Amino acid sequence: MSIHFAFISFLTVKHEILFTPKYRRKEIYGQYRKDLKEIIKELCRYKGVEMVEGHLMPDHVHLLLEIPPKLSVSSFMGYLKGKSALMMFDRHANLKYKFGNRHFWSEGFYVSTVGLNTATVEKHIREQEMHDQMVDKLSVKEYGDPFSNATKRKRSEKGITKDKKTK
Repeated sequence: MSIHFAFISFLTVKHEILFTPKYRRKEIYGQYRKDLKEIIKELCRYKGVEMVEGHLMPDHVHLLLEIPPKLSVSSFMGYLKGKSALMMFDRHANLKYKFGNRHFWSEGFYVSTVGLNTATVEKHIREQEMHDQMVDKLSVKEYGDPFSNATKRKRSEKGITKDKKTK
């Protein structure tokens, strides 16, 4: 029996995790993005957590992590969010003015245990940015040129004119 239990202690569980900056601010750009990526990788390495897949979107972080069973997901996330916020404020002092009281991340996070569909989740995380860009392009309303002839004709048909002359 002791061999069986020793084998189980080496198993890890994969978790899909999402969390957002405070007020879902779009702060994960340029230098912040590069530094945040390094910080998250470093903190995962400290705790023995393997990052299978990860993507930093402008307004959220989406990760697929292998967390060893000796760590609870909630304690690891508290560590990850707390330490990463402090490290970001140390590297970028100007963020302290945008995020009062050193609260870089919003409260809570989303977690889902990943079983047999690991490849699907990895693909989703990898392709999420491209999908979000496509959705944004479809949802943008196209406004007509107010100075074009077609717009002027529509306005004149409705009785709207530039000059309001009284007779």
